[in-house]
Amino acid sequence: MNAALKTLKERGFYQQCTDVDGLSARLDAGPIAFYIGCDPTGPSLHIGHMVPFFALRHLREAGNIGVALIGGGTARIGDPSGKTEMRKMITYEQIDQNVERIHKQLDRFIGFDGKTAFAVNNKDWLADLNYIDFLRDIGSCFSVNKMLTFEAYKQRLERGLSFIEFNYQLLQAYDYLNLHQRHNCVLQIGGDDQWGNITAGVDLIRRKLGGTTELNAQHECYGLTFPLVTRSDGKKMGKTEKGAIFLDPSLTSIYDFFQYWRNVADPDVRKFFLLFTFLPIEEVDKIVSGNINEAKERLAYEVTAIIHGKEEADKALAGARAAFSGQGDKTQMPTVEFEKATLDAGIGAIDFFFTAKIGGATKSDVRRLIQQGGASVNGKNVSDVKATFTTNDADDDGEFVLQAGKKKFVRVVLK
Repeated sequence: MNAALKTLKERGFYQQCTDVDGLSARLDAGPIAFYIGCDPTGPSLHIGHMVPFFALRHLREAGNIGVALIGGGTARIGDPSGKTEMRKMITYEQIDQNVERIHKQLDRFIGFDGKTAFAVNNKDWLADLNYIDFLRDIGSCFSVNKMLTFEAYKQRLERGLSFIEFNYQLLQAYDYLNLHQRHNCVLQIGGDDQWGNITAGVDLIRRKLGGTTELNAQHECYGLTFPLVTRSDGKKMGKTEKGAIFLDPSLTSIYDFFQYWRNVADPDVRKFFLLFTFLPIEEVDKIVSGNINEAKERLAYEVTAIIHGKEEADKALAGARAAFSGQGDKTQMPTVEFEKATLDAGIGAIDFFFTAKIGGATKSDVRRLIQQGGASVNGKNVSDVKATFTTNDADDDGEFVLQAGKKKFVRVVLK
């Protein structure tokens, strides 16, 4: 097997391939261009979106050319794959804004140089399509019976699949045809929920550009998918009770991003090291064979540094160590400001935690937290819901550290 493919397989980026032997031979023959697509249906990518882009960097490191397709055109419809209901429609202006934001996120992660990696927007060839011409030229190549065999459509048919969503596979296949013609892309990669869409693109290229044996060889294209990443408890990776783990710090703070990785389950540590870092497998095995908590801290640091930069990772690490071990730099902990006058007058425990936005979404949640023994201030348990705190209860720095449960902390400073 080709060395780059072997790397993907060893690190967990392999579920199925349209022709693994043919793709391996093609890669051995020299660098190829390949692509990954994502639709800008929101203002930020979340960490689950990033799996194929980590694979992109591995393939690029092996000398291949990576193309990031940002679907400013397909986002106008929305991919039904993996969805239980139709996506909420957003305006074209919102989609264009999301394209800009996601382009910047991917550029920071990939480093678009215009040669070995670059981004394209399928709005450029989809937005002005003539529908009748598209149906004659592209729609005639698709079998409805075959489309209905794909899992993405079968699942949705039970709950309701709109006609606009049914068109999505045609558009994604058309993307592959365009990228093959424009940039000589011969491989599309993505999550396994994209298998039907990817193979549709491979078939479309073969139908439109195949012919003689020589032409078939020239236009032979491939698809490769990865397993959908789940946690050891079976839940979708990158999700918390608060929602997705976004790359945008305004949606998921860098500290919370760090803490997500620091708190992953023990059985997931090695898998996530292989998928979400670039450390050699031998080094990963050495790390996970040692102290598991130290391994989790290293995982959190490595992923945060890759996504947000070393400086931000250092701050998150210092804040986490201050919160959990009393070491590090507590100024890097999540911080809220209170008016000094509020503490001079005294504030009740429930209001203190609720205003600091820790311990629950409602005051009733905070009350239960305190009654169940899960709240503390400056390391001292708070068991009385009627307790009151003043500036006299501050630590030596004139501050407070509120803790909810074992993993949530917030630093309160007075102004």
